[in-house]
Amino acid sequence: MLIVYIAIIVILPILSQCIRTAIEAHVKPQGFVTVIPGLFSLTYSENRGVAFGLFQNGTVIFAVVTAIVIVALSILLFKNYKKSKLFSVAAALIIGGGLGNLFERLFLGYVVDYLSLSFFPPICNFADYCITAGTVCLIVYLLFFSDFLKSGKKPKHDEPA
Repeated sequence: MLIVYIAIIVILPILSQCIRTAIEAHVKPQGFVTVIPGLFSLTYSENRGVAFGLFQNGTVIFAVVTAIVIVALSILLFKNYKKSKLFSVAAALIIGGGLGNLFERLFLGYVVDYLSLSFFPPICNFADYCITAGTVCLIVYLLFFSDFLKSGKKPKHDEPA
């Protein structure tokens, strides 16, 4: 199964860059393209911040933090991929999405955002949604399928359970 997780990690940033290239070629000249009126459009935006455009112009810091998270999650993935498919998919989605955004930060100095939903004001990109889906999966894993929230303290024989 490790090969599947590695494939996710490799394919997501490639797909992210292909989509970005298409957006730059076809959407950037107009600024936006309506896909589903009143619901969904493609809107070209250069994001020099992090999620939702917060903390503008911190490219170096964001790149370093992203790289640290990618390395940490990669180590956890390679150590634990046999233990949980849900954790492994979550880690692969976060790593792949993180790499997609990291490449743009390093080579462009910003991230290109383009997915605009009428009911969710921030404009995001494919990599952002990969990271979000991975984070949701990770939270589900931590809350329901891991020992993360368990204290590890067992009651003594004298104490009621």
